[in-house]
Amino acid sequence: MTLTRPHTAPAPDRSAPGVRATARILAAVRGGTTALPVLDGDGPFELRRLNTHGTQARVCVVGAMSAPLGGDRLRIEATVQQGAALHLTSAAATLALRGPTSAPASYDVHLTVGEHAQLHWLPKPLICAAGSDLRQIWTIDLAPTARLVLREEQILGRTGESPGHLTTRLTVRRGGRTLLDQQAAYGPGEPGWDGPAVLAGHRATGQLLVVDPDFEADTPEVQLLGDAPQDGQAVRTPLAGPATLVTAVAPDGLRLRHLLTTHLLTTAQIDSGQPLARGNPH
Repeated sequence: MTLTRPHTAPAPDRSAPGVRATARILAAVRGGTTALPVLDGDGPFELRRLNTHGTQARVCVVGAMSAPLGGDRLRIEATVQQGAALHLTSAAATLALRGPTSAPASYDVHLTVGEHAQLHWLPKPLICAAGSDLRQIWTIDLAPTARLVLREEQILGRTGESPGHLTTRLTVRRGGRTLLDQQAAYGPGEPGWDGPAVLAGHRATGQLLVVDPDFEADTPEVQLLGDAPQDGQAVRTPLAGPATLVTAVAPDGLRLRHLLTTHLLTTAQIDSGQPLARGNPH
């Protein structure tokens, strides 16, 4: 992982080729459960309501076309109002492709979670195919009592092909104060991204972030995960706030998912959107 200093991205060229699309989701408490007064898909984003789970609303993002391609400017905005609970997933992996232009594609996700609200954001992996160039930005604003489970997984190249280029930035603010701000870059042109200090020859990387006010009383300890280096490795670290972060590298997506969920929350809890584990998870 190549860490770089934060920078201000230039304004997009509206005359450049590519799709411009923004999907919007609003979750709010109505009649003792979570309703979706705004569910507005756009461009490649088709938003489908799934069966509720208790008081939690569930939404699946379905790709309506191939995206992101070079030059695309895509954005998802999701707001979970006070007391609401929302579970977001995707129907399939997101595949970044070269596209008709050499311009990079951008994929921005902006999430806002209110007081005593809960959000599970658990999309399928992002696959960066050979020749693709994607810039992904996550911006998350949490109220002090909000809860969050966020999983992101990146696969660099399809089976048997070279990786694409990916720059990803994750910024999380809690109560207006920065909880996490990191940027990473992988793929052709990035120094050392495939070396022993970064991916060590692996092609899958990702992280699982859990923010839970209960961690203020019982903070998870630092733990190394994984046995054999060739099968991938991960580390769980507490953040300077009621949060824990698991970061992992692995040879493929299946082993990456296993590393991200081991010793933190069970896969069933995460994928079903059950309430977060309390206390120090094992």
